[in-house]
Amino acid sequence: MHTFELAFESGTRRCRVRAGDGVLDRLLGELKDSAPARRLFVVSDSNVFPLHGDPLARRLADSGFDVTCLTFPAGEGSKTRETKAELEDRLFELEAGRDCALVAVGGGVTGDLAGFVAATWHRGVPVIQVPTTLLSMVDASLGGKTGVNLSYGKNLLGAFHQPWGVYADVATLRTLPEFAYREGFAEAIKTAFIADAGLFDFLDGKRDGLLHREPEPLTELAGRCMRIKGEVAMADEREGGKRAMLNFGHTVAHAIEAASDYGVSHGDAVAAGMAVEARIAVARHGMPEQDAQRLDGLLAGYGLPVAVPGGLEATALLAGARRDKKNREGQLRVAVPVALGRMPEGADPTVAVSEGELLEALQKGRN
Repeated sequence: MHTFELAFESGTRRCRVRAGDGVLDRLLGELKDSAPARRLFVVSDSNVFPLHGDPLARRLADSGFDVTCLTFPAGEGSKTRETKAELEDRLFELEAGRDCALVAVGGGVTGDLAGFVAATWHRGVPVIQVPTTLLSMVDASLGGKTGVNLSYGKNLLGAFHQPWGVYADVATLRTLPEFAYREGFAEAIKTAFIADAGLFDFLDGKRDGLLHREPEPLTELAGRCMRIKGEVAMADEREGGKRAMLNFGHTVAHAIEAASDYGVSHGDAVAAGMAVEARIAVARHGMPEQDAQRLDGLLAGYGLPVAVPGGLEATALLAGARRDKKNREGQLRVAVPVALGRMPEGADPTVAVSEGELLEALQKGRN
């Protein structure tokens, strides 16, 4: 079985990246050789813990590590300052020092939350990311962005904290419910659309195998997405410019999530957001209409939405868009491609759009 392996350097920090069927065996082996700490705290949500968190914790303990498990209620509603404080209180009660490391086992919520705790505990301890959803494998687990949501918007509070390693074992995807599995393809399609037309073709051509969760194409998909995400993130680690290309579809997506009170999943929101923002790309950057049509076709082929849910008020969507972190000097900014697989040249891949332009694109993209 092919395993994807890569390493990214960030200052004095080295991030190991592994993807494939059974790479948790690699994690155990590499920890034995060069563990960042002997005391490990496995962080997982209430759904993932019995499936993957507890079994991994037992294997780590059998390998000689001092392991403690920390869990929290599953769901986006737990990605808050309150949950972070609860985890920190537990670490304090357990006398966790600077000589510990966190192991985040789960999806994007777990990775962001545990990563943020690791970033601030004693001003920074190592974190190992073990993504168990497709969405977190192809996107959220890499790049070092951590954070929590506020009532005002998503990911408004956080820190940049590169992981010690990312171990994406595609075998864990077999336990995902179908809707949770499919939504991960939104971020994979986004990655292909902004940076790799060949990967877009791969997603199209290998759709049946990917939808049937075959390990070989999943490993290739995760590996290629991880390479792109890692290279972009390391080139602009603190999100000063070029890294914003990874936010294609996300201005509208975050607005959809906020307007629906997170009733719309992140993957579905990103899919609809890309469809809307692709219309802006056609109008503003001259992106070929056929590229936008191909995007809609591939999203639909993976069972993802290509329109904003009809029940969301335009005023609520605009309010959400106004709180987006890419905005500058009171202007809405959207990351838009110029063609399939290609973003604008230069340091800033975003364009300023008026509320009227965004509203028009939203209205054209409603169910």
